[in-house]
Amino acid sequence: MWRDSFRLQLFCLLMAVLAVVVLVHNFFQLEHLDDDTVSGSNWITENNVQHPLSQTAKTIRKPYCGYAEQTLSKREQAEQESLLAAIQWPKPPDGKIPFAQSTDPTHSDFVIVKPNRFFKVGDQLEVLVRMKDFQGKPKQYGGDYLLARIHSPSLKAGAAGRIVDYHNGLYKIFFTLLWPGEVKVSVSLVHPSEAIQVLVRLREERPDRVYFKSSFKSGRYSETTECNVCLPAGLPVCNFTDLYTGEPWFCYKPQKLSCASRINHAKGGYLKGLLTQEESLFFQSDVNIKRPILSSGPDSVIVKPTAFTDSSSMGRTEDPTASPSGYYYEDQWRSRTHWIHNFNKSEDITECLQGKVIHLFGDSTMRQWFEYLTAFVPDLVEFNLGSPKNVGPYMSVDLKHNILLKFRCHGPPIRFSTVFSSELRYIANELDSIVGGRNTVVAITIWSHFSTFPVEVYVRRLRNIRRAVLQLLDRSPKTAIVIRTANVQELGPEVSLFNSDWYSFQLDSVMRKMFSGIAVHFVDAWEMSVAHYSPHNLHPNEIIVKNQIDAFLSYVCPLQT
Repeated sequence: MWRDSFRLQLFCLLMAVLAVVVLVHNFFQLEHLDDDTVSGSNWITENNVQHPLSQTAKTIRKPYCGYAEQTLSKREQAEQESLLAAIQWPKPPDGKIPFAQSTDPTHSDFVIVKPNRFFKVGDQLEVLVRMKDFQGKPKQYGGDYLLARIHSPSLKAGAAGRIVDYHNGLYKIFFTLLWPGEVKVSVSLVHPSEAIQVLVRLREERPDRVYFKSSFKSGRYSETTECNVCLPAGLPVCNFTDLYTGEPWFCYKPQKLSCASRINHAKGGYLKGLLTQEESLFFQSDVNIKRPILSSGPDSVIVKPTAFTDSSSMGRTEDPTASPSGYYYEDQWRSRTHWIHNFNKSEDITECLQGKVIHLFGDSTMRQWFEYLTAFVPDLVEFNLGSPKNVGPYMSVDLKHNILLKFRCHGPPIRFSTVFSSELRYIANELDSIVGGRNTVVAITIWSHFSTFPVEVYVRRLRNIRRAVLQLLDRSPKTAIVIRTANVQELGPEVSLFNSDWYSFQLDSVMRKMFSGIAVHFVDAWEMSVAHYSPHNLHPNEIIVKNQIDAFLSYVCPLQT
């Protein structure tokens, strides 16, 4: 009987151990299942708070779309940190600033320092800007984004000013007086400092606010999925990262089709509801977006001419950071960094470009150059490549004078309507395929379509382009390479969140620093658009484009001095 009792106890013990083993196994399986459910989630949530695993609907995000993990050399890392430090923007005091205490352009004003002094061409004009809030109280901190110019409407003359933020609500603007006569000062508030902080948050936390899509097709069956530089994890993706440059691009994988069946790329749309009600007050068209700041005294000065100086004896050094880089006089841009010849006749352009191949790479603002040249030069005839309208690629040919003009848009991200997958090319790869030489001309612009992404995304793209530019110049030093800068545009509450001039200004500053000291030339489209009397437009009007072309061709065919 004792043996039977012992056997029963042993049996119960074994069953208990087995139950514990099963229970532990089940817990392990449950934990493993949770791991599988959230594995690969590589984003931090917008408020940087980690949510419990049970809330699987929340997507965990890593900062900068994973760009924090890109492998950089010590030199590249140091350069990137230096670039980010150079564009760091002043912040308001800690805590949320109520709208009533934000910058009000109507209450703010400017004064010309010593307006009655004797001014002559070449002198500096100094302007003090005093910012106030909607209660009429002086601002105690900086960070407002301003634009300023001097101009003489009767002369169709204008130039941009250099703005200095003293971080206490006061700003100084310095102008170089470059022509005689009555010169007026205009100052405008593009965004108050409080709005800038919202733009910074959106750039870092919501790079997905412009989304893209691709169509996949096999036979009669097709699917469309979302695409971007990075995508929230949880669904299978197609990895379209470029094999040569390493530029990342992903699309969600179609349910029934393979990744290889992708046929196109297109802009998907813009996200709505990005701002809180309080934040939206900082973005009002008739209140605080590109609003004039008026003078509390005289807003103009009289400038006397200087003694005549033979301009051919003046030395000019090309510097992408020179301010101002030039000015308008009688609607013609006069550069202070290089000599500009006005190509007013089509035969002048033909003579300059004869025997040359011209490669234009970039966005729709570079497409304007292609369209202008093709329309202005009669012998340049566009060859129909069957490309979608406003997308390209495009090609014009002048067989008589042996001129080939080509335009191709840059690789994704690009917010064009529809681009065939086979035509998605990265500028760096295109440059690698160019032999180069004295009869090869390259023009590049790339900025607008990167405004919604963290700056690291743009730095990486420019680093690849710069590497390709240096290699092209190394094998063919006489290749002419011209970079067109960004330009200002018309802004409203919605456009400001995606394509603000402040975003463009930051990217443009990075580009100028990264290409400084390299044997490339710059067409300063930024100052050309700021200094002109025309309304700001993403696609500047024809007279501005004409002046851009004159500056461009003056590099291709420099004047003999």
